[in-house]
Amino acid sequence: MAEFTVETTEKTSVVDITNRVNETLPADAEGVCTVFVKHTTAGVVVNEGERRLLGDLADGLELLVDDKGWQHDALDGNADSHIRAMLVGASETIPVEGGELQLGRWQSVLFIDCDGPRTRTVDVLVH
Repeated sequence: MAEFTVETTEKTSVVDITNRVNETLPADAEGVCTVFVKHTTAGVVVNEGERRLLGDLADGLELLVDDKGWQHDALDGNADSHIRAMLVGASETIPVEGGELQLGRWQSVLFIDCDGPRTRTVDVLVH
């Protein structure tokens, strides 16, 4: 298993990590790659990595889930971040051939931080 960190600068950030994931893959890797985030307020998705869409994804998550009014906020004030991360999901599984992710033409691996800014860890496992 390989891992790398992602630093975010906003509360809700979407970062294209496709190249970072590809860099962790052995040159002869075959099978599937699981990209996993060990955080309850962050996630990973496969979608288009176009710059404006990344902002739209962050804005859309903020519109879907209100910032206030959650019971968990009495504990640490970030229930909205947990709920957004649950909508996103903690992992993606992507086919690998010849040491390269087999993504569609417009697909990218996107890391989504719902409770930044923070430094987060992404795990990559080929099996």
